[in-house]
Amino acid sequence: MFFLKISGRHQGFTLIELLIVVAIMAILATAALPLRELMVKREKEQELRVALRQIRTAIDAYKQAVDEGKIAKKADESGYPPRLEELFMGVQDIKSPDKKIIYFLRRLPRDPMFTELDVTGIEVTPAADTWGKRSYESPWDSPKEGDDVFDVYSRSEAIGLNGIPYREW
Repeated sequence: MFFLKISGRHQGFTLIELLIVVAIMAILATAALPLRELMVKREKEQELRVALRQIRTAIDAYKQAVDEGKIAKKADESGYPPRLEELFMGVQDIKSPDKKIIYFLRRLPRDPMFTELDVTGIEVTPAADTWGKRSYESPWDSPKEGDDVFDVYSRSEAIGLNGIPYREW
């Protein structure tokens, strides 16, 4: 075996060299932190896009089922679901001979921009209550709840990376 012996001294790092390395690592970590925050925001925005698409598609499917006569509708109703819960709890198909239940969502996604946790850090607000709801009679620029759910929107006041507030997505 080959050993290298250098005049009896131990080889290692000095305290100054270690401090320089630690300082460089701290600078690199500080530079990477904003990038991480940007990635987290992008992920939440993607979750919001997917959730809005799922819910809006389910609302449209519910309306189509009403128009096809599969779901009972009173004369004074718009044909949109009365509550968001109808989309995942299911409604009875009145055209089916064995009265099957029609489901439009497996589960209702939460608004990813909604941040309200209890003391233990667990989300306690039901998913349906995390969304802002717009009724069919409500204008698009000032949405209000009503007798049905025509559309949903995020109740977050924040602005997205594209410069558009999440409420307007």
